[in-house]
Amino acid sequence: MRLRSDIFVAAYIRRCAVEGAPAVLRKRGSAEAGAIFVKVDRLDGSCALYGPAPQSAFSEDDLERRFVRLHPSATIPVLNAEERLAREQRFDTDLWIVEVEDRAGLSRLDEVPA
Repeated sequence: MRLRSDIFVAAYIRRCAVEGAPAVLRKRGSAEAGAIFVKVDRLDGSCALYGPAPQSAFSEDDLERRFVRLHPSATIPVLNAEERLAREQRFDTDLWIVEVEDRAGLSRLDEVPA
């Protein structure tokens, strides 16, 4: 059984804070199973955007949440990320959005290759 979204997000925000990267919850989604999106703002007008990895990226018995960068380049303009998040919200109103500020661009997520 996968960790609930609300518990994962709370732990993730805490981890970011402990590691010196401010993180805020921008949108609260479904507590049990809402999709989680993370925007890592580099504070220079660019950012990286992460979303749930496709189920094919890991095995059925894998209980960890895995993420994939939602764009091919290392960073994208903040405006592009905001447009993508707006589209995702129109599609799924139960999603979560967490924003992290980190000049180095560290996501602190379990990433799988796109």
